[in-house]
Amino acid sequence: MAKANPRLIEAIEKTVAKLSNGVAYQWGHMGACNCGNLAQELTHFSKAEIHQYAMQKHGDWNEQILDYCPNSGYPIDLMISKMLDFGLSLDDLANLERLSDKEILSRIASDKRDKINKNSREDVILYMETWAKILREKWLSEHESELYILPEKKLQLSVLL
Repeated sequence: MAKANPRLIEAIEKTVAKLSNGVAYQWGHMGACNCGNLAQELTHFSKAEIHQYAMQKHGDWNEQILDYCPNSGYPIDLMISKMLDFGLSLDDLANLERLSDKEILSRIASDKRDKINKNSREDVILYMETWAKILREKWLSEHESELYILPEKKLQLSVLL
């Protein structure tokens, strides 16, 4: 699972908000799919730019992740590197594209989990909301002692509550 941190949590939540408000979503489009929408938020590239970069190599997000080489010079690999800098792993990206992370799925009600569809906007929103919640809980748990040691950070931490 991704390294829990406020920047990543915020990016996932902003992606959820955009998806909820009707931003372009198309699972078969590299810039408007599950990973593509998060990539827009993390890299500030447009869906068209992300799609254009991805088309310089072969395959969908899963194939791009398998072929990822940080030193290739391909724009998609540089973009993936930028996403990894936010605390994501290649597994996180692969799981996001397929909505398949077991920890995240275990937190979704079984009646919804059993019907989750990787190319459903509503399911992507549910998956990402759950993911952000898990990351928030982990981050707060890891930084709980700072609330007592550094009271001035309490205001910053309250944003994550």
